[in-house]
Amino acid sequence: MNREHLYEPFEVIYKKLDECPKAAHKHLFFELVYVLSGTGMQCINNNKFQYQADQMFLITPEDCHSFEIETTTEFFFLRFGNVYIRSNDFHTEDIRRMEYILNNASHQPGCILKNFSDKVLIRSLIQAIIAEYVNRDLYNKELVAKMVDTMIVLVARNIAKYMPAAVREDSEEKALEILNYIQANIYSPEKLRAESLSSHFGISEHYFSKYFKKHAHETLQQYIAQLRIRLVEARLRFSDMRITEIANELGFADESHLNKFFKSQKGISPKAFRATMNS
Repeated sequence: MNREHLYEPFEVIYKKLDECPKAAHKHLFFELVYVLSGTGMQCINNNKFQYQADQMFLITPEDCHSFEIETTTEFFFLRFGNVYIRSNDFHTEDIRRMEYILNNASHQPGCILKNFSDKVLIRSLIQAIIAEYVNRDLYNKELVAKMVDTMIVLVARNIAKYMPAAVREDSEEKALEILNYIQANIYSPEKLRAESLSSHFGISEHYFSKYFKKHAHETLQQYIAQLRIRLVEARLRFSDMRITEIANELGFADESHLNKFFKSQKGISPKAFRATMNS
């Protein structure tokens, strides 16, 4: 299957199509797809669903996807890689929000915009970006880059706030807050101990573990382990960071500690995992 590359920090594309010009394919980058008008079917990893205007989809690296266009469709595509996020002028906390895109998106088909006000803002940003590309006025590139930054952060917020993979639709708001807090503080292990979390959220330490498992459907330790392993995997796949640098960033005692943790979760060493991704 064909795998497409991206040779710019980001790429913006507007297309009006009556039929999809490509068969099912994969990317080595992230792609946000926004439907300005039209209807049809979107296929992601063999899951099909109907699309319509004002929906946005996230295609992650190695997702297999294609379109079946029913009525003439206007698409807006924003393509970007992990390099763009880390080389741009995002603040540290914004970069960490991007980790939600890399590791916490459910990878299931469907519109990722759940917040109505964000939907309105996203559409306005897209229309402004298209206008800038048409007019090519002064400071065009700088303005487009800032709007792209804003769009990525908005998408990250929707994924972080409304799509935590371990939570069901009927979960309490406090449970969502706990998971968002854990994800935001995954770089600070001392904040993720049960006693620290129970104190921060005003839940007795004795009851906290039961409360967490009830809403997350796994233990606190299991949830944190899975989140950390996804972060390690992302760095092994999408960066050239050394193993010791990954260990330091994610709060492991040393490289040996990370190797032991990763092997217990994945059955192979981080080095071997990276080699299989690059083969």
